[in-house]
Formats: sequence, structure tokens, C-alpha cells
Amino acid sequence: MEEKATTAEPKEKKTHDKQEVVIEIKHLKKSFGNKDVLKDINLVVHRGENVVVLGKSGQGKSVTIQCIVGMLTPDDGTLKVFGEEVPGLKEKELKELRIKIGFLFQSGALYDSMTVRENLEFPLTRVLKIKDQAEIDKRVEEVLEGVGLADAIDKMPSDLSGGMRKRAGLARTLIIKPEIMLYDEPTTGLDPITSREISELILNMQKKYKTTSIIITHDMECARITADRVVVMNDGEYIEEGSFDGLQKSKNKIVQSFFKDIS
Repeated sequence: MEEKATTAEPKEKKTHDKQEVVIEIKHLKKSFGNKDVLKDINLVVHRGENVVVLGKSGQGKSVTIQCIVGMLTPDDGTLKVFGEEVPGLKEKELKELRIKIGFLFQSGALYDSMTVRENLEFPLTRVLKIKDQAEIDKRVEEVLEGVGLADAIDKMPSDLSGGMRKRAGLARTLIIKPEIMLYDEPTTGLDPITSREISELILNMQKKYKTTSIIITHDMECARITADRVVVMNDGEYIEEGSFDGLQKSKNKIVQSFFKDIS
């Protein structure tokens, strides 16, 4: 039986050090063949901030975060993470950057042939090169406790529900203690109750680990729970940004379409 996530505390308004820019994107463009997916993306993210990118499916929301970790190379524009131009990084520098960035895929991307414990040990031994088994055990147990999966430590991914797989994927991403978290549709395929639990868990983990996060979603409840700031994407561009409550009052018809069923 899946454990319940701890209920998130009411979201407090946070202030950020406006001088401490973690991610800076200017005029980013990316095409695939004749399709212009990113036409002119501009975004600045400050340390400790949760930014939700809201948009309809198939709009290319995920392409930007794939560029951030160097999975894709933009065609034009600048993209800096921790002040470094990502497309210009050498392979070794890119690997070092990726250690600081956690990427939670839609599927959770667990290794099906490994137990939950083994899935979490993998980045510790292969990425961080930790050899002390006591240290490994401590970190695995601690992060599983944090996501409410302590009892699932020796289960196989096939034995987990969709929500539990998401939690296990989040635990594996957080175990290397990244400074930035990138979430690609974290609640896709989940029922409303589990979606809310995962959204609250994202918020709780951000508070605990002090991460800077970009959350790609079209789930309005996830956006409401997690966002310090919401950026709305349409047709390859960010068309408006603000707080969740502020965007509810937007005069832009495209922005209004996302909020029409929000009470």
C-alpha cells in the first residue's frame, strides 16, 4: 500500500537574492527539421526559486530543460547555468555540471532490473564514487524516508504503483544533492489525489534541500502548489509570467484558457 506524502505547509512568499542568478536564458532558439520549437525563449531563475513552465502538451516545454542539461544543443541564443555557457562546455565540464542538476523524467527512469535500494546506490557509486557502504546506506535510507518510501527499499520497480515510482525516481535524483532540480511533467499519468501528493512532496523536498527548480507541467494544481513564479508558454515563446494568483487576472486569452476552470 502506498504511503501518503506529508502534507505540505502553506506556501510562503519567498524573497530571492536578485543578484544570485542560477539559470539565465536569452533569445534561445531550437528547431527540428522545418519545425521551430523554441522561437525566442528568455528566462532568468534565481537561487531557491521554484519556476513552473505552463503550457499545453506538444508545445516544446521540455526542450528548454533538455538544453539546460546539454541533452540538446540550441540553434541560437545564450544559455548559462551557474554563469557557464552550457553549449560551449567540454564533455568533462558538462559531466561536472550535470552532477549539480537533478533531472526527473516523466517515467521516473528507474532501472527495472534493480531494486529501489540498488537504483539509489547507483548514482552514489557511479557518479559520486562513494565507496563507504555505511555512508551509502545512510543516504539511501534518509532520502527514502523523506519521500515516504522507507518500506519499499528492497522492492522492484514493477512492484510499485505509479505514484511510488515517481517518488523513487525523485529519491534517486535527490540523493546526489543537486543544486538545481528539473521536473518534466512530474504528475503525468497519476490520479488527482496522487498528483497532489507528488506536488506537495516536490515542495517539501525543495524546502528541505534548498534546491532551485524548474517544473514543466500542464497540471494546474501542481502549478498552484509548487510555483513561486509561473511562466506561460505558447507557440515557442514565453508569453507572460507572474505569480499563480496574479496570472489568474491576466487579460491574455491564451493565459486565461489555463485558468478558466480554477475556482
